[in-house]
Amino acid sequence: MNVLVINAGSSSLKFQVLEMSSGAVFLSGIVERIGLDQTQFHYERQGVKKSELVSFINHKEALLAIATIIQDLGRTIDTVAHRVVHGGEQFSSTTFITKEVKAKISELSALAPLHNPANLACIEVSELVFPHSNQIAIFDTAFHQTIPEKAYRYAIPARFYELEKIRQYGFHGTSHKYVSQQAISHLGLKSSKIITIHLGNGCSMTAVKDGKSIDHSMGYGPINGLIMGTRSGDIDQAIIFYMMDNLGYSSKEVQELLQKESGMKGLTGFSDLREIEEQALLGNKMCQLALDMNAYRVKKVIGSYVAVLNGLDALVFTAGIGENSGFMRELICQELDFFGITIDSAINAIRSKEIRNVGTLDSRVPILVIPTNEELEMAEQAYELTK
Repeated sequence: MNVLVINAGSSSLKFQVLEMSSGAVFLSGIVERIGLDQTQFHYERQGVKKSELVSFINHKEALLAIATIIQDLGRTIDTVAHRVVHGGEQFSSTTFITKEVKAKISELSALAPLHNPANLACIEVSELVFPHSNQIAIFDTAFHQTIPEKAYRYAIPARFYELEKIRQYGFHGTSHKYVSQQAISHLGLKSSKIITIHLGNGCSMTAVKDGKSIDHSMGYGPINGLIMGTRSGDIDQAIIFYMMDNLGYSSKEVQELLQKESGMKGLTGFSDLREIEEQALLGNKMCQLALDMNAYRVKKVIGSYVAVLNGLDALVFTAGIGENSGFMRELICQELDFFGITIDSAINAIRSKEIRNVGTLDSRVPILVIPTNEELEMAEQAYELTK
């Protein structure tokens, strides 16, 4: 059984073709900076790696290019597994995609405007290109359905939850689930208190107790919490009222600003952390301030989740920035020794694709860097559904 996994982020599209009985990966890759200058297309096909500069203006163009490569391989795709960011309360598990499911994904696009439209576009292109394949949706929100009511409810009139289901949902669930399970296995834990830190263009953190999500930094939509590439993260609501009432912004304009023009891009003019780190090293004070703000926000959430968990067995970094930026990991872990978190600068600077502990020998809490494999997790969930 061949499974094509489509993992569409806000400005990226990761993909894999897996043969489930053997676990072999026949094709894998990523399209980065979709819709930006110098879109990068990296893929490995039958052991041969290629990188190209392309000009994909949206996720549809990227998926059509991937489909062409698959057709050239002569592979039959039995199942396509799609990452969908927002599933609301309607979808708490992996599901077959129907017209009704697509309609609900579209309806929920208002809550995840950078993601659900891209997810839906990939589904619709996939249905055309692979008309005889199972189309399966794996929802980012599903892992967080175990968050208790005292954590997911907002202190607004109850009717907004009862009638409109306004509550915290949580995101990046496939990644948080995968790396927390890897941490539990790696450390041989029977009971566990883990904080997972997913740092990419989108960023989030989860408090995971005994393998279950019990709190999360994002909320009703994937905009709040940590500072992200183009998203503001947490902001005082009074600022939004001021922008609308005194500066003449419409609600649509405010949403556009907070989703696409804020975060690291709003502070520095750059949304790619690699460029921001380079500029900071060259003496750009705004870039250094943005990095400090980013790390400070993560540190605050670590502290709150240690309290929520009443302890900590492991701190886990994952995703593009979390896995590859030793600079950010060190900035975040500085002055956390009260919690037993001390990072080894030399080990932390080493790049690796393996699970590794970058903490010092006397760090009471392991600091794990775990490459996320959302694609494998998604493929396994889709395979279980179609067996």
